Amino acid sequence: MAQISKEAEKLTTVVSTKGQVILPKTIRRQRRWDTGTRLLVEDTPEGVLLKPASVFSKTRPEDVFASLPHSGPPKTIEDMEAGIVAEAKRRHARD
Repeated sequence: MAQISKEAEKLTTVVSTKGQVILPKTIRRQRRWDTGTRLLVEDTPEGVLLKPASVFSKTRPEDVFASLPHSGPPKTIEDMEAGIVAEAKRRHARD
C-alpha cells in the first residue's frame, strides 16, 4: 500500500455546506482513488477513517456452491489439473 508522505499528512480541507469534503489530489493519487471510488467511512477514536469499499458483496461458500448448472459425473482432480494445463497452454500460445 502507498505510504503517505509527511507533507500529505499536513494537508487540510473544508467541509462544505452540503457536508462534502474534497480529498487532496495527492492523497487520491497515492491511494488510486479515481472518480466514482466508493469509500467506507468509519468513526474511530483517532478520527474518521476512509477505506475503499469492496466491489463485490461478501459471500459464504454455501451461497455459491452449486450455483452453476452441471450435468454429468463430477470432475476428478486429474481432470481439473488437465483443464488448467490446457488453458495455460492456450493462453500462452496466443501471446
